[in-house]
Amino acid sequence: MDLHFRNATTADIPAIVTLVESAYRGEVSRAGWTTEADFLDGQRIDAEGVADDIAKPGSVVLLAEQDGRLLACCHLEKTGDACYFGMFSVAPHLQGGGIGKQLMQEAERLARHWQCTAMEMTVIDIRDALIAFYERRGYVRTGIKQAFPYGDARFGIPLRDDLRFEILCKPLSGDAT
Repeated sequence: MDLHFRNATTADIPAIVTLVESAYRGEVSRAGWTTEADFLDGQRIDAEGVADDIAKPGSVVLLAEQDGRLLACCHLEKTGDACYFGMFSVAPHLQGGGIGKQLMQEAERLARHWQCTAMEMTVIDIRDALIAFYERRGYVRTGIKQAFPYGDARFGIPLRDDLRFEILCKPLSGDAT
C-alpha cells in the first residue's frame, strides 16, 4: 500500500481523536486486534492532549494517509537520546495489512534523523499479543513497570484492577536519512 506521511496540524485533531478511539475503545475497535475494550472503557485520548502533542517542541503527531484519507497515526517525542513512540493507531478494518509496519518504519527513520539512539514506548503489560508484535519488530521488554493512572479518566475507565505499563525499548542504528 502506497502511503503518504506528514506531520499533523491542529486541523487534523478531530480525525486523529476519531481514529485513535476507533482503534482502542468501544465495539468498533473489536474489528481490529488492538482493542482495549475488554479492560478499559471511556476515552483513549482527547483533543486537548493531541493539541499539546502537536504544539510541543521536539514532538510530532505523524500521520499515514492514502488519497487524503487518514489510515494511521503515532506520536513521537524526543526525550534526550531516546524518542518516545505512542498513540500508535491503525484503522481497525485495516489492521494486519502492513500499514502499521510502514508507519513504524517512518517513525524510526524520523527518530534517527533526530539523532535518537533508541525508541521507547509504554504498553499495558497484559497485552501479550501487542507486546509480541513489537518484539517481532526489535523492541525488548525492559522489565521497568509504571503504575496505571487509576482515577484519571483521561486515560480511560479501568474494568480491572491489575493494569500497569511496561517500557519497551528498541535500539536505533543505521542511516538517518
